[in-house]
Amino acid sequence: MTGPHATPRTRPADGDPQTPGPHATSVTTAVPPRCATRTRLYRGGALVDEGFPAERISEHLAARDDSVVWLDLHDPDEDDLAILVAEFGLHPLAVEDAAVDEQRPKVDRYRTHLFVNLYAVEVPDGGCELLTSEMSAFVTPRALITVRKADFDIDVVETRWDAAADLAQDGVGFLVHGWLDAVVDGHHRAAQQLDDLADELEEALFDPGHDVDVRRRGFELRTSLAALRRVTVPMREVLARLLRDDEHIRLARPSMAPYFEDVHDHALGAAETVDATRDHVATILDSYATEQGNELNVITRKLAAWAAIIAVPTAITGWYGQNVPYPGFDQPWGFVTSTALIVVLAGVIYLALRRKGWL
Repeated sequence: MTGPHATPRTRPADGDPQTPGPHATSVTTAVPPRCATRTRLYRGGALVDEGFPAERISEHLAARDDSVVWLDLHDPDEDDLAILVAEFGLHPLAVEDAAVDEQRPKVDRYRTHLFVNLYAVEVPDGGCELLTSEMSAFVTPRALITVRKADFDIDVVETRWDAAADLAQDGVGFLVHGWLDAVVDGHHRAAQQLDDLADELEEALFDPGHDVDVRRRGFELRTSLAALRRVTVPMREVLARLLRDDEHIRLARPSMAPYFEDVHDHALGAAETVDATRDHVATILDSYATEQGNELNVITRKLAAWAAIIAVPTAITGWYGQNVPYPGFDQPWGFVTSTALIVVLAGVIYLALRRKGWL
């Protein structure tokens, strides 16, 4: 990228501004783009340069036909993205989608490039909240341009590229595969974490020793699973469209097809795990509601049984308390008889209710 405002930067004492790392806010020397960027250059299937200024991309691509570049932009503004239109000939509508937040996961095909939008996810340890990071990518025959709208550990993607360096000869398909593989593995990992939390919730359902609010945690899990499902389910269509042959861009060459199919399989597995876990959590919440209802029925049944027992002495004493003479009135044996009736009848009712399991 070139521009009239390009000015060189001096190297700080604690790091090289042309090298991505904790001391480098940007690897470009141009004032636009002002966002943090990363770059890589592959030639003949080998990594030959990285961390170079973004304005040199055109020069690298023009040098040799087998050159493939990667440009990463972190939280760019509209001016930063506008440069991509002139530099790579990207469609303005695709650039506009990259600037707008909360786009759905999708693949849009344009005449000279593809636009991909998806979400990376993470479940922090010890919690069930789902954190999402929206990312976009422009895929041209010789370049991959990624746009990160939130924090995402892009080092994970670079590590995957370095681990599979023998595939770099497949050009931009190699770059796209490493990027998608890192994102989809994050989906699968998050789905497994939420599934493990659902298993722990099920154990806590019938274990009074677990200090877990089953209903609250269940609703939190269901919310996270719903958000994860909105991210994972569309990935099946995204990957299917990327695997489709294109007149200008063919990502899944015969040598790369098995790797893309593997990513597609992981995406299917993540979506299936999310659906199964959602059903699992729904079953747990239903079981919790049923268990609460059963406990309430037991309490109600016991109260009704004790009320029946209390009704016997109440009836007898009420009968003997009438203002009319009765057998044994004002006689010791009358008191003994009434007391014996209370004890015997209450005991019979108690034993009968106990035999039925109400007490």
